[in-house]
Amino acid sequence: MLSDNIKQGVERAPNRSLLYALGLTEEEMARPLIGVVSSYNEIVPGHMNLDKIAQAVKDGVRAAGGTPILFPAIAVCDGIAMGHIGMKYSLVTRDLIADSTEAMAIAHQFDGLVMIPNCDKNVPGLLMAAARVNVPTIFCSGGPMLAGRLKDGRRTCLSHMFEAVGAYHAGTLDEGGVEDYTENACPSCGSCSGMYTANSMNCLTEALGMALRGNGTIPAPYSARLRLAKKTGMQIMELVKRDLRPRDIMTAAAFRNAETVDMALGCSTNTMLHLPAIAHEAGVSIDLDESNRISAQTPNLCHLAPAGDTFMEDLERAGGVYAVMHELAEHGLLDTTLPTVTGKTIAENLADVENLNPEIIRPFDRPYSPNGGIAVLRGNLAPDGCVVKRSAVAPEMMVHEGPARVFDSEDEAIAAIYGRKIVPGDVVVIRYEGPKGGPGMREMLNPTSAICGMGLGESVALITDGRFSGATRGAAIGHVSPEAASGGNIALVQEGDRISIDIPNCKIELKITDAEMERRRAAWVCPPPKVTTGYLARYARLVSSADKGAILEI
Repeated sequence: MLSDNIKQGVERAPNRSLLYALGLTEEEMARPLIGVVSSYNEIVPGHMNLDKIAQAVKDGVRAAGGTPILFPAIAVCDGIAMGHIGMKYSLVTRDLIADSTEAMAIAHQFDGLVMIPNCDKNVPGLLMAAARVNVPTIFCSGGPMLAGRLKDGRRTCLSHMFEAVGAYHAGTLDEGGVEDYTENACPSCGSCSGMYTANSMNCLTEALGMALRGNGTIPAPYSARLRLAKKTGMQIMELVKRDLRPRDIMTAAAFRNAETVDMALGCSTNTMLHLPAIAHEAGVSIDLDESNRISAQTPNLCHLAPAGDTFMEDLERAGGVYAVMHELAEHGLLDTTLPTVTGKTIAENLADVENLNPEIIRPFDRPYSPNGGIAVLRGNLAPDGCVVKRSAVAPEMMVHEGPARVFDSEDEAIAAIYGRKIVPGDVVVIRYEGPKGGPGMREMLNPTSAICGMGLGESVALITDGRFSGATRGAAIGHVSPEAASGGNIALVQEGDRISIDIPNCKIELKITDAEMERRRAAWVCPPPKVTTGYLARYARLVSSADKGAILEI
């Protein structure tokens, strides 16, 4: 056992003495030591139940003959951090989580790991750590929140809540209406109830083969979630016995499967940051052009919020992620020979799976669209690519051209939107919000929700080198690369320039001549950094562009 490095022999007697100080018995030390990485805290609704999940995992580990040992991972609530300086600290936690988990796992020589994440950066951060540490590892997340219900009986969720603020500023919703959403949009613990980033990534743990069935979809308040946690704790002992490791599972083929499922589910655009970063840690390369090729052959089968009016609990009742995978596998779009943490291949996992609701999970021959939920656009405005959640764009905005309305920060754009200075046809450009320029690549849920809430979602586009919440809908195009702070062409856009967007053909163009572009480039001066001290300053110096997954480069 790997843990023998801290348990066996006279030379390790000092190490053993400290294990005795923990209250461990000889019998417990003789068993495999399993690190249980819990992201429990009391500020994130998606994590407030993880103490119970962790206890259930520990019970499962003990039942199967292991010794579970708990240690923590941090997590930020993107919704609470939204709209102020706190959002600069969201994406950057992904790497803090990966780094700190790597340090704890290797320093203490665990034989296996059970990761218990739930929210946006926490899931990819722990997947990155799993690939780095590469000891047998399995995931058990906290589960999605239940959908809310307004006083009139309509179902609702967090994306509706943000749009309600825009509707208030547009004069179409009063304070009482806003309060109705405030009290009812988030009715339980769990990751917010739509196909936002947290739930996207939790679903993709199943597609990658790193979690048991239901990990992405069983609602957080359900007792089935505790049973899943116990079974996960038991299963890690089987993985340790077999020495089945993350890099055996998270291969190039597994990432292609994950991207295929991503396109079918209509996941968050943030997956286009996280999957490349996780793959990088696993020694696999993902490029954005490959994502478009996968999208071109993968139909979009699900329209969960914000793209539609169904929620994670509906997907669970319809058969969950496995039912989506079954539809794809039946048509040859998945490699079903791959191993998974179940101890079986994907084909074996899917053998008895059914689609229980063809309105929630559309059949392959009746999709929402013939292409996947995400598109990567290229052109002179984004030579290295940018990303849009195609499945959440109104049909009339799939092709659009309009005048640029240019803002050098999210805050300036919000003021203009609420001040009714944005009109139908405009293309809002928000720059210097990328990984380096932000720093931290803030999510732009407030401006996109303001646009939709004010009734402009079918007539106004938004382009940024920042990123979007999974709760964003509309013609919201993010991850523009290179970013403005690196001298990308988005830095050269001027007020009133015409911008052309063609999502079906994956094109985005700034309608100026090459000579004019070069003239502007010669005159461009990079503004001073917004943050010069602390972790954000270090992050800005090390972080790559969004098209590489905003990884930290050594």
